[in-house]
Amino acid sequence: MLQDIIDLQQTAVSRLFELLKVKDDITFRAPTGSGKTFMMADLMNRVLSESDDVVFLVSTLSKGDLATQNYDKFCQYKDNSSFPNISPYLINSNISGEERLFIPTNYNVYLLPRDLYKKGGRLMQGAMENFLLTLTLSKTFGGMNKKIYLIKDECHIATNNLDTLSSSIFSKVLNFSATPNLKRGQNPDVEITDEEAVNAKLIKRIELGDEEDTVADAICKFEEIKDNYRNLLGVNPCLIIQISNKDKADYELNNVIFPELNKNEHQDLKWMLIVDNPKNCDTNDVFKVKKLPVEKWKDYTKENTSTIDIIIFKMVISEGWDIPRACMLYQVRDTQSDTLDEQVMGRVRRNPRLLDFEQLGAEAQNLATTAWIWGILPKERKKVYGVRLYDEPTDIIENIKLKTTQINSLNAKKDFDINKFIDSQPKISQYSNIFSLYRKFKQTEYNIQKLCYKYADNYSKWWEFVENIDKIKRESESFNCDYENSMSIACDSKGNEIETSFAIESSYVDNGNYVNISDWVWRRKNSSDKFSFDSEAEREWASFLKDLSNDVNYDGKKITESITIGKRNPNYGKLTLFQDGEPEKLNPKNKYLWGKNYIANSTVKYEYYMNGIHSSYPDFILKDSYNRIHLFEVKSVNISNATTVMFDSMDYKVKIEELKKCYKQASKLTGYYFYLPVLKDDVWQITQLYDGQERHLTKEMFEKFIKQKD
Repeated sequence: MLQDIIDLQQTAVSRLFELLKVKDDITFRAPTGSGKTFMMADLMNRVLSESDDVVFLVSTLSKGDLATQNYDKFCQYKDNSSFPNISPYLINSNISGEERLFIPTNYNVYLLPRDLYKKGGRLMQGAMENFLLTLTLSKTFGGMNKKIYLIKDECHIATNNLDTLSSSIFSKVLNFSATPNLKRGQNPDVEITDEEAVNAKLIKRIELGDEEDTVADAICKFEEIKDNYRNLLGVNPCLIIQISNKDKADYELNNVIFPELNKNEHQDLKWMLIVDNPKNCDTNDVFKVKKLPVEKWKDYTKENTSTIDIIIFKMVISEGWDIPRACMLYQVRDTQSDTLDEQVMGRVRRNPRLLDFEQLGAEAQNLATTAWIWGILPKERKKVYGVRLYDEPTDIIENIKLKTTQINSLNAKKDFDINKFIDSQPKISQYSNIFSLYRKFKQTEYNIQKLCYKYADNYSKWWEFVENIDKIKRESESFNCDYENSMSIACDSKGNEIETSFAIESSYVDNGNYVNISDWVWRRKNSSDKFSFDSEAEREWASFLKDLSNDVNYDGKKITESITIGKRNPNYGKLTLFQDGEPEKLNPKNKYLWGKNYIANSTVKYEYYMNGIHSSYPDFILKDSYNRIHLFEVKSVNISNATTVMFDSMDYKVKIEELKKCYKQASKLTGYYFYLPVLKDDVWQITQLYDGQERHLTKEMFEKFIKQKD
C-alpha cells in the first residue's frame, strides 16, 4: 500500500484520538471507499490500549448487513493482530420462543444493527437498557463503572431511539459518514476530503460522462475498457446501472436498458437485476449465479473474478455493499438527493488494487484510479473543472520536458549484499510463528517485499529474511534517507531516463481563490479564463507568476501599453506578444511558459522519504526566457484553524525540511531550480534549491533573479 494512503489514514485517526480528550461529540467525514471501518478500528484500538474502562457501541445499519460486515472486519483485524486490543461482539435478537435476550458484558466493542433497537423489538423490552446500565453503573450499585463511547456509522441515518439515551449513557459520541448531517456553515471536526483521497490514490477520480450520453454510450464505454481492466489489473470490471423506484422502473428496464443489452454486440455481457423483493431479482448468468440463492448474489458480485459485468439496481446498493471492481455508474433515475448520490457514487470509487498499487505500471494505475459516472452531478461534483493544454499540446510538451527523480531500493546500494547481510546476523535458535511472520511481512513497504522475493528462492530463506526484517527495514530507511546515494533520475524498464511534461488533460476542484489567466499553458474546457487554486497562498503565487510573465521587456524598455496575444511560436512553444499588430517594430521577447501542475494525470513528481516513500508534485512549473526550469512547492504558515495548530504544526515543519533535502539533491541531478515559497502573514520567504545549494530570497530578489541570465 502506498505510504501516502497510510499517512492520510493515520493522520485522521490521530486527530480523532486527540480530539476525544477534549470534546464529547465529534464528526468525522471521509469519502466512501477511504477505509472508514479500518480507521474506526484503529481509533478504538488506540483508546483501548490506554484505557480498559471504555466500551464502544457501534451503531450501524441493518440493511445491507453493514453491521455484520463491520463485525467480520473487526474480527479479522483482531485475529491478524492489526488491532489486538479490540474484542468485538455482534448484538442480535436471534433467540427462540420465550428465551430471555441476554447481551454478555465481557467484550469491549459491540456492533448494534440500528433497526434492532426500535419500538416493539426485543432489545427495547429491557435487554438493551439492562446491558447499558450494567456497564455504566458504579460498582457500588452492582455495575462495572465503564464509560461507553457511541460510534454512529453512517451517521446521516437517524438513530432516534439511541439518541434519547445519549446524554445519560454515552460519555462520547463519534459520527462517521461520507455524508454527515451538518448544519449550515458547520464543518466536520476531522475530514479526509475527496481531493486528498484521490491524490493519495485511496479512491478513484471521477470522469463525468456527457449529459447527452445514453445508457448505450455507457455500455459501449464499458466494452471498450473491459479487456484492459482484465489484462492490466487482473480484475473483471463492473458497470452499475441505477434505475428508479416503483412504476418508472419497469419502463426503464423494458424500454431503455434491456433493448440495449439484447443487441447482438452485447450478448457476451452478463447482467444481474437486484431489487427489494428477492422474487423479482433476475440474471442471465444461468450457469453460475442462477444456481445460487438470491441472498448470495451480492457476495458473488464482490469478487474480482465475478462473471457479472452489469448490475442493475434500485435503492438497495447505497450503503454496505462494497464492490471494488465496479468502475462505472450510469444513473437512469433522478434521486434529487445529494446524500444518496454521494453514497451511490462511493460504490464505484474504491481502488481495486489498493494493497499492491505500487506494483502496477502507469497505464494500469491510471485505470485502477478512474471511475466513469453518468447522470449524477451533486454539489461537490459541480465544482470540478476539466482543463486541456493550450492550442497544440505538442508545442508545450516539446518545450517543457522534465526529468523526475526516484528513491531506489536498498538493493541498489553499492556496498550492500542481502546474502552477506543475513549471513552476518546471529542465527535464529527458535523461529517465530509463521502467521505472525507473514503479517509482519505484508505490513512492510513494497521495496522490502521485492527484495525478499529476489533473495528467497526457497521456504527456508524466506523465513530467514522475515526473521531479520526489522534490521533490513532499518538498513533500508538509512539508505533511503541518504538522497545522495538513494536518489536517481527516474528511468523506464530499459534503463532509459524518462522525460515527462504537463498532462495533456487534467482537472481541478473549485476551492475558490480565483485568478483570471488567459496566457498560460492551460485552457478550461468551457473556455473560461477563471481558475481556482487550493489555498490563498497558491492564489497569491499564481497572481505573482502571472504578473511576472506579463512584465516583458522589449529592447530594454518595459511595455506598459495594452498588448494582445498573438499566435504561438512553433519554434519555442511560448506565447509571443504583439502591439498594434506590428511585431517587426518591437522585436519582442517570448513570454514565460508556465502553469499549475494539476495532480490529476500528472507525472511530474519527485520522490522523498519520510516514514516511507512519498511523491512531491510541485504546484507550479515555469520555463523562463533563458530556458531555465523553475518548480515551486507553495506553502503557508498562516494558521486559520485551531485543529490544524494542534495536529499539523510539527509534521508540517518536518515535511518542509525533508522537501528541502529532496529538492537539493533533485536540483543537482536535474539542473532545475526548486523553490519553497512560504507565505508568513503577508510576506513571502522563498527558499531556492539549485545545484545542491540552499539560498534564501525575498520576492524582490527572486523577481530580479529570474529576469536576468546567470
